[in-house]
Amino acid sequence: MNADDPVIRLLIADDHPIVRDGLSGMFAATEGFEVLGEASDGAEAVRMARALTPDVILMDLRMPGTDGLAAITELKRLGVASRVLVLTTYDTDSYVLPAIEAGATGYLLKDAPREDLLKAVRAAATGASVLAPSVASRLMHRVRTPGGEEPISQREREVLELVAAGNSNREVAAKLFISEATVKTHLLHIYTKLGVSDRAAAVAEAFHRGLLTPGKPR
Repeated sequence: MNADDPVIRLLIADDHPIVRDGLSGMFAATEGFEVLGEASDGAEAVRMARALTPDVILMDLRMPGTDGLAAITELKRLGVASRVLVLTTYDTDSYVLPAIEAGATGYLLKDAPREDLLKAVRAAATGASVLAPSVASRLMHRVRTPGGEEPISQREREVLELVAAGNSNREVAAKLFISEATVKTHLLHIYTKLGVSDRAAAVAEAFHRGLLTPGKPR
């Protein structure tokens, strides 16, 4: 780093204290960075961002109360100039696309090497877009195959039908003779394919696309 380069001022938003402590320690020990504060949820991140005006906000997505996506949306609405770099463990379409559309400058995964994270924050501070390789691949696939969503499998359709009929994961597992963990995996795949983040939205989107039809109780 050049001695004349400005110090990058950071706000870290994550609901896990150990993660916050680890990130704060890493950046505090690295020349060219200053950690202004830590937030444990999205609402606190918004309040602190308005008060501290950091250059970059490292934002987790899954947080209790106000989540990261809602925080990114609110920051944009309020006109907060801070760049938001998502740092999460989730790289499915149902997380990536909404975050970027909401205004995130970049999207990294928590397993990123230390040097990659430092470079990403420096790039984000300049307004450059930074994407984890898996996230970039997903976006390229969406661009190259517009409207070409991956089809729902027969088993996933069966899971959807049972969920739409009001069955719990345990009940779906019992009726399909599979484990509850397998049901959860099928649901995650369904969420990704439909571009949603929960079971209610999945059912609604499935009816909207004609994947499910009314009057098929299971």
